[in-house]
Amino acid sequence: MSIYIYDAVRTPRGKGRRGGSLADVTPAQLVGQLIAALERRNGAHVMNALGQFTLGCVTQVAVQGGHVALAARIQAGLAATLPCLTINNFCVSGLSAIADAARRVASGQVDLALAGGVESMSQVAFLADAADYYNDLPLASSMGWSPVGVAADLLATREGIERPEMDAAVLRSHQRAAKAWRDGHYAGRVIPVMAADGTVALDHDENVRDYGDGAALAKLGPVFTATGAEGFDDILRAHRPEIDPIKHLHTVAHCPPISDGAALVLVGNREAGQRLGLTPLARIRSVAETADDPVMQLTAGFSAMSQALERAGVPLPDIGAIEFMEAFAAVPVLFERDFAPDMARVNPNGGHLAMGHPMGATGAILTASLLDDMTQLDADTGLVVATGGVGVGAAMVLERVS
Repeated sequence: MSIYIYDAVRTPRGKGRRGGSLADVTPAQLVGQLIAALERRNGAHVMNALGQFTLGCVTQVAVQGGHVALAARIQAGLAATLPCLTINNFCVSGLSAIADAARRVASGQVDLALAGGVESMSQVAFLADAADYYNDLPLASSMGWSPVGVAADLLATREGIERPEMDAAVLRSHQRAAKAWRDGHYAGRVIPVMAADGTVALDHDENVRDYGDGAALAKLGPVFTATGAEGFDDILRAHRPEIDPIKHLHTVAHCPPISDGAALVLVGNREAGQRLGLTPLARIRSVAETADDPVMQLTAGFSAMSQALERAGVPLPDIGAIEFMEAFAAVPVLFERDFAPDMARVNPNGGHLAMGHPMGATGAILTASLLDDMTQLDADTGLVVATGGVGVGAAMVLERVS
């Protein structure tokens, strides 16, 4: 059975801190505004026909606790009989949610599903779920766990990645994002978020910066040295003694900005589309979700990519457009170096290093962006790759429908 994407929308990404433009909009409200946008675009009859709603969200406490998908469904006025699922697969949650929807459609459980993700990092801080291994060093040591930024430095050290390469990746991401916004490439799928008083809270990705020629990047100092010295460098060296010393390279500019945001994707079979008058944008050729080295943490996206390409029967050089998650600067540098893709077709309108990383929403944001990349580049096929902490990854191959 063929599974199609019929529409996708996302919010702008706001700065994930107090004073960020989305800091007063709850996660359920972010999702609700996207649901309203999908209804305007496709009709109430489409939203009433949904059979499943799956939403990714990483830090499920406080305003993101209490089953945020269910809360969003109720607050948005969707049918009380619509089943909901909130999932956490770290930074690939949004893509895992789309995979869940695709599997439900493929198995015949439903013929139309809504999937995506949300994260409000201004209201629910990173690691606010307070898992025991975050602060229990003996337990963290037994697991080989460190904060993901320290693991990014471990990966860069192992792979011999240097600062100039990382600086170049950051500069490219910001320059492309700024140009894409100037040229209107995000206008069709980014839904402005409204504040409670009816004014526009945010209508653009607000993390994008002008680094000029990039010279300022070289002046920034590493950000994870102190964290490593708290005992996490020792944990990593104990598990990977061949990597010593660990070079702390990532600066704040080499990390995707902490952000608020949401994205939703409408997934269904051909029969649902025909019945409801929907025009498919792309067919889902394959999906893959993987696990990899939890100590190195940031490598599972590559294994997910390989699986998704193999299942789709498409080699990487034949992929016409790629949305590759810029997890930390070392990761896209490694992708470019080891896989040699045509970089004009990778994140052509900027990436996470520029626009930000609202964790649970990321995979769905990448998917929404890929749909427009494929049109912009006249690409028949597209690839989404996402990488998360503690060794999780996900990928998806799309085929454009004319």
